[in-house]
Amino acid sequence: MELAGISARSREHPDVLEVRWRVCAAEKNWADALETARKLVETDPDNAAGWIHQSYSLHELKRTKEAFDLLLPAVEKFVGISTIPYNLACYACQLGDVSAARQWLAKAASIRGKEDIKKVALADSDLQPMWEEIQGL
Repeated sequence: MELAGISARSREHPDVLEVRWRVCAAEKNWADALETARKLVETDPDNAAGWIHQSYSLHELKRTKEAFDLLLPAVEKFVGISTIPYNLACYACQLGDVSAARQWLAKAASIRGKEDIKKVALADSDLQPMWEEIQGL
């Protein structure tokens, strides 16, 4: 991996951590992805990507409740980022709380636009239990 040649000091830089997370995700190495995302949140807490990556890694590790709980504080911290309520909708749906999923999806749509969210949601297996309802939006 090319990232191995980066100096120890530079390895903690948010840009390097972002690339490292993407490599881990592409390899479906969710344990390392989670560790990297946690470092990203720690070193750059004002970067929404770290929060999103952290929860997504947890979800992929089948720790969806933890993913939901750790992403929840990011809603108010990153008000204009639709990915956060969208992912919360996915996690709520997977946890069986369709009512909460519906509310989070509506919040995501209010930020990004109903048609965009509808298109993405209808291709997302995490929201499959709601596809019929989403189609009617």
